[in-house]
Amino acid sequence: MPAPATQFADRMRTMRPSTIREILKVTAQPEIISFAGGLPAPELFPVAAVRAAADRVLTEQGPAALQYGPSEGVPALRQWIAEEMQARGIRARADDVLVTNGSQQVLDLVGKILLNPGDVVLTENPTYLAAIQAFQTLQARFVPVPTDAEGLIPEAVPELIRRHRPKFLYTIPTFQNPTGITLTPERRARLAQIAAQHGLPVIEDDPYGKLRYRGAEIPPIKHWDEADRVLYVSTFSKTIAPGLRLGWVLAPAEFFNQLLIVKQAADLHTSSFDQRVAHAYLTDNDQTAHLQTIRQAYGERFGIMDEALTAELPAGYTWTRPEGGMFLWVTGPRELDGLALLQRAVENKVAFVPGRDFFPGDAGANYLRLNYSNSTPERIREGVRRLGRLCRG
Repeated sequence: MPAPATQFADRMRTMRPSTIREILKVTAQPEIISFAGGLPAPELFPVAAVRAAADRVLTEQGPAALQYGPSEGVPALRQWIAEEMQARGIRARADDVLVTNGSQQVLDLVGKILLNPGDVVLTENPTYLAAIQAFQTLQARFVPVPTDAEGLIPEAVPELIRRHRPKFLYTIPTFQNPTGITLTPERRARLAQIAAQHGLPVIEDDPYGKLRYRGAEIPPIKHWDEADRVLYVSTFSKTIAPGLRLGWVLAPAEFFNQLLIVKQAADLHTSSFDQRVAHAYLTDNDQTAHLQTIRQAYGERFGIMDEALTAELPAGYTWTRPEGGMFLWVTGPRELDGLALLQRAVENKVAFVPGRDFFPGDAGANYLRLNYSNSTPERIREGVRRLGRLCRG
């Protein structure tokens, strides 16, 4: 007699695998030109500087670096992060900083402290795929905030609060993933004001803010947060390297204490060694010069992709032109099936992410997300040429 089937948790009925992670299994083949993953350029990783930092940490702090550490994070790194936030016009103390295993862990922790099954999360539409997954795990419901070419529309938020009583709003205001759109300063200030008036927590996810290659810098929403309703989230994955798995959240005390409890239950603490290596790297090297190298490279690659799309895509296709970050967002004709196009594209050795996975519902069939940071100029031109040929039919 066969054994009874395993009874998985109810939440698994609504979970879906990450299309990006599944695509990456295919695009690992070197002959495929991939615009799919949100991968920084590996040739720009500061390998020698990180190696030197690791050597110094092991030489000077070896036993402490290899020991268990505080759940909040290594004090020196927390202080560096706080000072960095202060330089960007944000009130911050080291005691407000929780270091995590990448910024993705922050989303998981926030969901755990705020969401019960059926609770509502307000999001941009489209929004970051892995955020949908993180909150979906807690059986959240998603309500999109109307958006336009300048990002989410703050004036739409009060009515959504009244109708749906959301637990929080999740937003990527700078070089948004997947669209590349940046929220204006006026809208940021207005959103912080609305959050204060209604007591709405705002999760400001800012992994790309330092990757601006043109235009003027804009302070984070947290800059306007006088009521302590904004939790600011960021990462070293795009500015040093994702392999370190280091992110952080700058959180008001009310939230920090709860996040710390679930962090302790999840993993005790983030790697003491990686944190100390990151701090040594940041204090021993000219981070501004390294960031300028990244910005210049990504700006050039965006320009090349923009020119190639202009030359290769047929009428009926448009795309965003971000001032920084790693992605642009293609809108195709209404009848386009992005998933079917992907299947044909992979056969022709080029890949992207179909847009529907960035929408909490079933929308987005005629959108594509293209990453330009992880391809050489030559591969960008050739990949877009192949994609254009498929779009022309």
